[in-house]
Amino acid sequence: MRINFDFGDLEAFLAVAELGSFQRAADQINISQSTLTRRIQKLESALGVTLIERTTRSMKLTMAAKSFRERAEALLDEAGQAIQVVGDQTSQFNWQRNSIVTVAAVPTATHNILPSVIELFRSRGHQARIRIHDLSANDVLDSVAQGEADFGINFIGAQEPGLDFRILMDDGFVLAVNRDDALADRRKIRWADIDDDRFIAVWKGSGNRMLIDNAMARSRQTLNWSCEVRHLSTALGLVEAGVGITALPASAMPGRDHPLVVARPLVEPEISRTVGTVRRAGSTLSPMAEKFYAMLIDRWSR
Repeated sequence: MRINFDFGDLEAFLAVAELGSFQRAADQINISQSTLTRRIQKLESALGVTLIERTTRSMKLTMAAKSFRERAEALLDEAGQAIQVVGDQTSQFNWQRNSIVTVAAVPTATHNILPSVIELFRSRGHQARIRIHDLSANDVLDSVAQGEADFGINFIGAQEPGLDFRILMDDGFVLAVNRDDALADRRKIRWADIDDDRFIAVWKGSGNRMLIDNAMARSRQTLNWSCEVRHLSTALGLVEAGVGITALPASAMPGRDHPLVVARPLVEPEISRTVGTVRRAGSTLSPMAEKFYAMLIDRWSR
């Protein structure tokens, strides 16, 4: 069944039914009497019945009108509740959007890049919660593209359609060694000088591993490993324990005052990745996300 009337028509009918006067009903809902009359006529035409019988001196509801009145009131009441629910959900969404900043980031960005920005954000008095999606490089792109994150921090994405990539920094690879290791006394270390029997590699599917393998292939070198792990944090733990050494981006290194691990530049070849922010092209961030993003750019942009 096709419905050819709207809530304005129901409102006009119920006002007349309650007040017993076209003029008073028109005044109450703030429309002209002629507009109110047209709405009643439209409703009658849609229902196929006469709702109000009018004479020059009086008006009265028909039996059909008396039967329909209760249902019309229920319809308007349910519509009002539905609008309120939608309004409440919209308000909740807007509140969450303004009070939670969601950042998708490769795990190495959570070591040095994000902590300094969060500290700055808090020092400026902003209380929005920070939700961090620590993901692989490809998953960071998906999270941003699908709107699950306000923006991302990644080392890939410059060529992705629908995404804007803004450079933050060049992130060179270093060798992480235990302070008691003999390599800690050297200023620079060549890849060819790395002892395969002590090298701890991240798994082959990671973005950092692919960068290393590609660079080794271009320089016609081979790098073997004694241990392979999925996360750099695990590799660093093994270095702390004196089990071996590992290569990682400088941004993923602990601070210089770390009691157990130091970083030494890797050369021949020098390997670097470009870290940047990823946003949906043309996207508008919430006020809090925009503030956080601006601080990230100000703090780290090269």
